[in-house]
Amino acid sequence: MELGGYANRVAWIDLTTGKVDYRPIDEEDARKYIGGRGLGVKYVFDNGPQVDPLSPDNILCFMTGPLTGTDVNMSGRMAIVTKSPLTGTIVDSHHGGWSAARLKWAGFDGLVFKGKAEKPVYAYVENGQVELRDASDLWGKGVHETVKILQERHGEENLSIIAIGQAGENLVKFACWVNENDRASGRGGTGCVGGSKKLKAIVIRGKHEDRPRPKDRDGFREAHRRALATIMDEANVTAPRKGGLSVYGTNVLMNITNNMGALPTRNAQTTSFGEKGEKISGEWVKEHILVKNPTCHACPVACKKEVEVKEGDFKIHMESLEYEPAWSLGAMCGNDDACAIAYMIDRCNDWGYDAIEIGDVLAMYMEYTQRGYAAEGEGLSWGDAHGMVELMRKIAFREGIGDILAEGTGAAAEKLGHPELAMAVKGMGIPAYDPRGLKGMGVAYATSNRGACHLRGYTPASELGLIPLKTDPLAWEGKGELLKTLQDLHAFSDSLDICKFSAFAEGAEEYAQQYSTFVGVPFTADDVLKTGERIYNLERYYNNLCGFDGKDDTLPARFLEEPSQESGSKGHVCELDKMLEEYYRARGWENGVVPESKLKELGIL
Repeated sequence: MELGGYANRVAWIDLTTGKVDYRPIDEEDARKYIGGRGLGVKYVFDNGPQVDPLSPDNILCFMTGPLTGTDVNMSGRMAIVTKSPLTGTIVDSHHGGWSAARLKWAGFDGLVFKGKAEKPVYAYVENGQVELRDASDLWGKGVHETVKILQERHGEENLSIIAIGQAGENLVKFACWVNENDRASGRGGTGCVGGSKKLKAIVIRGKHEDRPRPKDRDGFREAHRRALATIMDEANVTAPRKGGLSVYGTNVLMNITNNMGALPTRNAQTTSFGEKGEKISGEWVKEHILVKNPTCHACPVACKKEVEVKEGDFKIHMESLEYEPAWSLGAMCGNDDACAIAYMIDRCNDWGYDAIEIGDVLAMYMEYTQRGYAAEGEGLSWGDAHGMVELMRKIAFREGIGDILAEGTGAAAEKLGHPELAMAVKGMGIPAYDPRGLKGMGVAYATSNRGACHLRGYTPASELGLIPLKTDPLAWEGKGELLKTLQDLHAFSDSLDICKFSAFAEGAEEYAQQYSTFVGVPFTADDVLKTGERIYNLERYYNNLCGFDGKDDTLPARFLEEPSQESGSKGHVCELDKMLEEYYRARGWENGVVPESKLKELGIL
């Protein structure tokens, strides 16, 4: 294959036999699905939609894109793609740091695992080769200790380690892979799939000098200059040391969503945390516990916020106190102790599970307790930080009630007999945006191909005025069409694979120019959106074949029937049906199903 940016090498690892097969990428697949998320989805689709997520037949893909590990800004993302044990849908989940870049520098576009090892193993990757090594001594250990042992064994220079913790080993349905101690591919249970395969870790050694070079060097130099200028522009939230994302990290959003009545609080019974919201905000973190602003490969933004808590019951030094877990373990659970939240996020990273889902699970169980459903002597009260930590441990090790809660928000609420308490879509808990105050998020949650998700199509970028295309957060009109465009754009950038935050500054034109000059093919902004549309429809087609359709594109009744009582969104519910109708029309879908004509139009069939 002559396309630039690719190593043109994917390792297919059979964990049952221990055999490693090295294959090139089919050029037609590369052109149609790019890499990262798109190519991983194609591999999972080709493996068959009827596979049991926890069977040896399911595949687990660790994918880079053609721009990963290059000089392209914010190009340090890795996509982990599989069939989700939490939702039963396709899932891709991404992480930053350096592992994706090093995988490309080690000579790979991806690693695809199938089968199940007889005993625990880890994969060692270097110089175009993959070796499976015994991980029996690592099984039962948390991510942090696993990383420490493997660093002592292999050295730290040019090394990245991705691992699962005890939650993955114990098949917690929302277990995740954690990169370099603190950066998680959080959503959808990819770590649970790893645990089912007895795959404990992936160790990658790669050197920066082995990074890919662009096909059109002069053209790329200009494309790169233009893209960097947009990121550095002080009018954008990405501007280094000036924009809110760089100064406060993702948690710059806490005070904003809280004040506009769009922050789900106490299991979304209310839409604001009131004055307590400030105590868990990025501004509070910066003033009280921030110690460092680390970054990822080729990223000038440095949105990560490393913190240290030196006093009290929750002493910790960790990275990073992000908006989503600050909300999920904070406002969603009625907890205004940012130091406790930092400690809990570190526990999530060590035990290895999704810091969003765990907050949704705990909040569901807190409302279950509030309503008098919990057995005597059991239950969890709002804001009980010590009780939260202990229940989090029980979930990681599947002890007592933790065994039920380990199934995830939707399934656990069902097992407890109160599915109405689950703030979840297709079984996966919601992120940190209440669709009564940010209407676009309602249709985004409902139509996400991996369950409730803000990252498939980030409509708050428009509703909060983070991009030039500004819309009213309380208006439903136009949100279906807006979402379709953003889903397609993000599907493409996830396949490059570059950070989603690039879209706060860059658009389809910048993506097209960088891809075209680096890979060496003509490509336009229209091609960006058409390719993203193809990827999104392939995911939806996979889910259709798994039995999902329009009946599953819904929201918890609370968002549809219980008006917000808080300032900024008071009196509002989410008008999902109207937005869905608009969205399906823009997509050309029939009741949530991709028709054969659309599949043929996009070259899927």
